[in-house]
Amino acid sequence: MSVPEEEERLLPLTQRWPRASKFLLSGCAATVAELATFPLDLTKTRLQMQGEAALARLGDGARESAPYRGMVRTALGIIQEEGFLKLWQGVTPAIYRHVVYSGGRMVTYEHLREVVFGKSEDEHYPLWKSVIGGMMAGVIGQFLANPTDLVKVQMQMEGKRKLEGKPLRFRGVHHAFAKILAEGGIRGLWAGWVPNIQRAALVNMGDLTTYDTVKHYLVLNTPLEDNIMTHGLSSLCSGLVASILGTPADVIKSRIMNQPRDKQGRGLLYKSSTDCLIQAVQGEGFMSLYKGFLPSWLRMTPWSMVFWLTYEKIREMNGVSPF
Repeated sequence: MSVPEEEERLLPLTQRWPRASKFLLSGCAATVAELATFPLDLTKTRLQMQGEAALARLGDGARESAPYRGMVRTALGIIQEEGFLKLWQGVTPAIYRHVVYSGGRMVTYEHLREVVFGKSEDEHYPLWKSVIGGMMAGVIGQFLANPTDLVKVQMQMEGKRKLEGKPLRFRGVHHAFAKILAEGGIRGLWAGWVPNIQRAALVNMGDLTTYDTVKHYLVLNTPLEDNIMTHGLSSLCSGLVASILGTPADVIKSRIMNQPRDKQGRGLLYKSSTDCLIQAVQGEGFMSLYKGFLPSWLRMTPWSMVFWLTYEKIREMNGVSPF
């Protein structure tokens, strides 16, 4: 064995396989954040589905019979009607999704920042580069994770179907994957991928771009150092911006992914994300696009804080440079 090969073998894994290590580290951080904030995600999804105008075309009486409830009443209703642990219904595919999604987006963003676009000599990274990098990272990460996101959204609605007297569609995560694949083929696993990546592009423009920009602004232009205080302030800003930009696309995404489908995997309610947008605004008003904004924001902010604080810490513990 040559000397360079011997030296490389002795290097820590994070230096031998930096991208794979960052993928795994971001997946671990995302898992922690997902477990901590998942009940708010479930509440948000239920709020986005209630009063869906397009259901009237199928003769579904759920729109008229289901009362409009706010965030707190929706969460309490889930606990009272379905049980406390049902607040985590769909958490398994959500974790699967975030391991793939967060790993993909973080590795892509850093590669674009460090290799493709590059920073200036004074470590300044222009905002326009950060915006493009964040959107591209979101698109790639979400496209890879779309099948798991589809299963997560549909499993989150199973408790509601049970209360409405409808048969449950899935016995578990693996059954959900198998059933969707059997009914819609490979195409069925990527149902709703267009609004999904649209949302991911907006959310990551808010999350990655804001966090990176605010963090480096604070480090370069204020007495604050690259520490937990800076990470916390940056993540608070990123959570707010990501919620504002991403909620309308999230509403459209959730409705398209949860709609009934024919044997070819085509949706019965909406032809496209544009069609869903038009129907929502015409049938329910513009503010229907911000259904679930409060739980989305209340979830996105702590999710962002938990993720970024955990991610920065485990990078430090494993000898990886700060984000």
